[in-house]
Amino acid sequence: MATVCLPGPSSSLAHSRLSQFSVAKHRPQVRIQCAAIEEQKSLAEFSCSPKGIRNVACGLLAAWAITAASPVVAANQRLPPLSTEPDRCERAYVGNTIGQANGVYDKPLDLRFCDYRNDKSNLKGKTLSAALMSDAKFDGADMTEVVMSKAYAVGASFKGVDFSNAVLDRVNFGKADLQGAVFRNTVLSGSTFNDAQLADAVFEDTIIGYIDLQKLCVNTTISEDGRAELGCR
Repeated sequence: MATVCLPGPSSSLAHSRLSQFSVAKHRPQVRIQCAAIEEQKSLAEFSCSPKGIRNVACGLLAAWAITAASPVVAANQRLPPLSTEPDRCERAYVGNTIGQANGVYDKPLDLRFCDYRNDKSNLKGKTLSAALMSDAKFDGADMTEVVMSKAYAVGASFKGVDFSNAVLDRVNFGKADLQGAVFRNTVLSGSTFNDAQLADAVFEDTIIGYIDLQKLCVNTTISEDGRAELGCR
C-alpha cells in the first residue's frame, strides 16, 4: 500500500484502471492511500503534514508506486520482439536504405544474435542506422565506412573489427567486446561504452566530443597507447 500525501483541507481522486484511491482525513494530516487493483500488497507508506512535503514530492512518490508495481514495462518497451524473418541477418548486407543516418526505417533492422565473423566484404560501407545488434558477432569483420547512427549494440562482439572512417554516432556499446577494434578517423559522437571491453583498441584520429571523451576515458580496459591517442588525462 503506497500512501501519498497532499496538503489541503480535502481531496478527491477519480478511479483509474491502474490505481484506486481512497481518501482518509486525519487532522492535521491528509492521507491518500493508493493500491493497485491487480495486487493489494503493501508497497510503502508515507505520511506528511500540509506544511511538509508539497505536491511535487508526493506526485513523484505516486509515479514511483506505479512503476515499482510493474518494473518490466519500460524494459519491454525498449526493444521489440526478436524478428521471425528467416533472412533477417542477410538484411545487413543491404542495410537501412530509407532512414540513412537519422535512424528512421520501414521495419526494424534486427541483427540480434546474427553471426558476421570475418566478413570482409558484405558490411563495408553499409548504413546500419538504428540496427538492433545485441549479442551479434562481428569479430574480424571489415566495417570500414559503415554508418551505425543510433544503433543498439549492447553485448555484441566486435573483436578486431575495423571501423576506420565509420560514423558511430549515438551507438550504445554497453558491455560489448571491442578488444582490438580499430577506430581510425572514426566518429564516436554521443556513443556510450559502459562496461565495454576496449583492450588494445586503436583510437588514432578519432573524432569525439569533449564530454564523450571524458566518459570514454573512465573505461579502465583501454590500453596506455589508446589513452594517449584519445588524450585521456
